[in-house]
Amino acid sequence: MGLGETINFQEAATGMVATTGDFVLTADEVNPVISALEEHHILVTALHNHLLNEQPRLFFMHFWGVGSPEAVAEGIKAGLEKVRTK
Repeated sequence: MGLGETINFQEAATGMVATTGDFVLTADEVNPVISALEEHHILVTALHNHLLNEQPRLFFMHFWGVGSPEAVAEGIKAGLEKVRTK
């Protein structure tokens, strides 16, 4: 079983896209990702965990945004830049 970010894009109104999905984050990543998304007008719609005894503790952050393709992509990129990967 693997974990990873899920990011979906869909055409909205003419010239606009909608995005939704979720980030899988450690506790230290939660607030920086929230800040990055909110700075780009992408809303955090839920923050929760699915597991009981995982180490490190993982949080699932769901989001939603609508805007121009460029603006939405910049917002998602800003969030991804706050996630540490190995």
